[in-house]
Amino acid sequence: METKLKLYGFNNLTKSLSFNIYDVCYAKSAREQKDYIAYIDEQYNSERLTKILFRVTEMIGAHVLNVSRQDYEPQGASVTFLIAESNMIPAGHKSAASAALVYEDTLAASNHNDEIVAHLDKSHIAVHTYPEYHPETNIATFRVDIDVATCGEITPLSTLDYLIGSFDSDIITMDYRVRGFTRNVEGRKLFMDHKITSIQDYINESILQKYDAIDINMYQANIFHTKMLIKEMDLQNYLFNSDIYEITPKTRLQISNSLRQEMIEIFSGENIYQT
Repeated sequence: METKLKLYGFNNLTKSLSFNIYDVCYAKSAREQKDYIAYIDEQYNSERLTKILFRVTEMIGAHVLNVSRQDYEPQGASVTFLIAESNMIPAGHKSAASAALVYEDTLAASNHNDEIVAHLDKSHIAVHTYPEYHPETNIATFRVDIDVATCGEITPLSTLDYLIGSFDSDIITMDYRVRGFTRNVEGRKLFMDHKITSIQDYINESILQKYDAIDINMYQANIFHTKMLIKEMDLQNYLFNSDIYEITPKTRLQISNSLRQEMIEIFSGENIYQT
């Protein structure tokens, strides 16, 4: 068993995980593209995103102080949680259990626009969705941005498998950074309180086998960057309201190439195939 660090006072390290997930889909007509956007917007509305974030909060051993959520027109949603470590009890509460009693009231009020979320320099979780399509490409994409920032002992890395599995993840971009410092009982500064060589260290091997992954890390600055691209495509899973057997082999190949090119451009961050 790994020996825990003995600290002097509170752990002041801030750990931030930024997470971008892309889902790519082929929708032939303008109507199908709009239907896809409506479908994905309903599938990942603020209510479902809130449930996902509650699970994330539970996994990292924190509790929720405040919830703010919003669905947008014509599409998209946002949810933000202000969280604290389980051993940090909000003022006015004698225990974490009593603080938890305000969750449902907070959630019920979270649809009102007059709610303000403050102190985001503390621990928080935020998720935003961006469904989009272009009428000339027949390709629709769904992007999810997730930010998990924790202050203290808790770390967001343990949630990676769950977050990847919660969405249809074709392309994944992750950034993890540890900022600040804490001190041990002798007064020595500690700029990192856990071992890490790559974000991939915290992703299950069965998940990694499905992706091509690259790292760009700055170890001296405690900055870690990982990009992942799905290796194999089952074309049927990428067709919206279409059956693969109704499409000619030639057209299937064209669609597969279009989808793969879109993924590669998103993964690389460059318009490689567009002139």
